Amino acid sequence: MFSQTTEYAMRAMAWLALSPDRLVPTMTLAQKTKVPPHYLAKVLQQLSAAGLITGKRGVRGGYKLSRPAERITLLDVVRSVAEVNRITSCPLGLETHGTNLCPLHRKADAAAKAIIDLYGSSTLRDLINDPGAPTPLCETAAKVGLTVSAAGGRR
Repeated sequence: MFSQTTEYAMRAMAWLALSPDRLVPTMTLAQKTKVPPHYLAKVLQQLSAAGLITGKRGVRGGYKLSRPAERITLLDVVRSVAEVNRITSCPLGLETHGTNLCPLHRKADAAAKAIIDLYGSSTLRDLINDPGAPTPLCETAAKVGLTVSAAGGRR
C-alpha cells in the first residue's frame, strides 16, 4: 500500500526510536534497517527537512529523533515522504460530481481516512511499547538488547 520510500522512512524512524539517547550513524542505520545506504541518505534528508530528525556530520555524527517518540505520529513520518489526503472532490475534475464521489473514490477516501485516523493516533513510542508484540523491526530485540518488562513495555 505504501511506497518503498515510506517503508524505509518508517524503518529508520522505528530504529531511531529504539535508540533515543544517541546519534546513530547512517551506515549503522542502513545495516540495522536493511535499507540501501544511498537510498537511506535521501530518506534521512526528507525526514530532516520535515523536522522529525536532527543530524550531525563527522566522525561522531549520525541522526536522532528531533523530539520524543511519543510526540511523533506515524502519520508525521508518512507525510514526510508521501502525500496522504482525504478525497474531497472528484479526482478527475468532473464538475458534475461535485463532492458526491463515485463508489470507487468513496472507497479510496474511506481508505485514506482509515490511514489518517490510525496513523495519526499512533506514535513511534506505541511501536516500541506494544505489549506482547514483536519489536517494530524484525530481528532487532536481540541486537539492541531489548527486554520486555513485567508491565509489558520494552526497556
